Amino acid sequence: MKNVLKFLLLVLFLFSTGLSQHSDFVGTKGEEIVLPDGTPLLLRGINLGNWLVPEGYMFKFDSATSPRFINNVLCELVGADEARSFWKKYRDHYITREDILFIKKLGLNSVRIPFNWRLFTVEEYPDLWVGLGFEMLDRVIRWCKEANLWVVLDMHCAPGGQTGDNIDDSWGYPFLFENPESQQRTIQLWQKIAERYKNEPVIIGFDLLNEPIPHFYDQSKLNPLLEPFYKRIVSAIRQVDTNHIVFLGGAQWNTNFGVFGPPFDKNVAYTFHKYWCDTTQSNIQEYVNYRSKYHVPLWMGESGENKDAWVAGWRRLQERNNIGWCFWPYKKMDSQRCLVTFDRPLHWDLLTKFAKTPHAGYISLRNTRPSIDSVRTALYEFIRLGQFKNCRLNEGYAKALEIGSSK
Repeated sequence: MKNVLKFLLLVLFLFSTGLSQHSDFVGTKGEEIVLPDGTPLLLRGINLGNWLVPEGYMFKFDSATSPRFINNVLCELVGADEARSFWKKYRDHYITREDILFIKKLGLNSVRIPFNWRLFTVEEYPDLWVGLGFEMLDRVIRWCKEANLWVVLDMHCAPGGQTGDNIDDSWGYPFLFENPESQQRTIQLWQKIAERYKNEPVIIGFDLLNEPIPHFYDQSKLNPLLEPFYKRIVSAIRQVDTNHIVFLGGAQWNTNFGVFGPPFDKNVAYTFHKYWCDTTQSNIQEYVNYRSKYHVPLWMGESGENKDAWVAGWRRLQERNNIGWCFWPYKKMDSQRCLVTFDRPLHWDLLTKFAKTPHAGYISLRNTRPSIDSVRTALYEFIRLGQFKNCRLNEGYAKALEIGSSK
């Protein structure tokens, strides 16, 4: 009888804490993200942008904006075989163990890892699943465990496209919300990810869709489809994983929380992104109101790409409101608007010029293509210069985030 009473008291205690996760995992408790012991955790992180989702503006390309378009440029310059070789070396060297250890050394406690669904499956063959995506995630998660750095996995590019813009590597429209096959592949991929990492405590959770539904498509038609689709993804995840937080971003680039009803999961947080706005309370009040109404955590998953003074002001605004943050991006070529940077390679201007020149057939390509030797020099210098040992810290950016300033 005493043992039964002890058990009932233990159950009552665990219930009364309100913790929504397994005891080894970061989870949610009311309006807080909390450590396994229930201590509040304020996330202070950086996005590993441009690694598993290359972006044209970080390559200084004007019109070749998405991973697919960037790859087309490289294939036209050096051929498909050499382009594949470049991307393998790029993935192996752009973010390494040294980068992860450095992020921790600076004083940050988390990273958001954007990924492209095409690293896991082949668009033309829906039933074919490949291992490259998991190989890359396994690698960086292992480094983060070593560094004691929390991880959020972010589906930046979903099947069919959740934005219809360059950032999701799609075909120019958010077809995800109108295509059952794309929806099923998205759900399947998240379930596979959740199954693989269900027992991995360094992972905080899963950011289900990056910046869905932009403002320039039919919001009245698409916005009502977002939360129901989130519910389907979360249902599939919870079949295999109840340990990790699910992060739900609002419509219109993660800015519109009007699409949300009451929380539908016990271990959920809501994430917003904001760029190029005043660093005033009015620009986050919608999210604070939602938190107060439903007693759920908030997380600012992306912001930045601005002057240091703005970054500092936006960070302070989040912290005054007890909102964890993750700025964008960690690394970028020849830029002050990131945490670390590296020099532009020799001959890189040849690539940028070619990338923005219209090519009307093979004759045009023959007339505008720079020498392959010059292109090769530029590409492999890009890889060399982008390695951690050749990068340098942007001291002003680090100061804006109030983190360490020595490499």
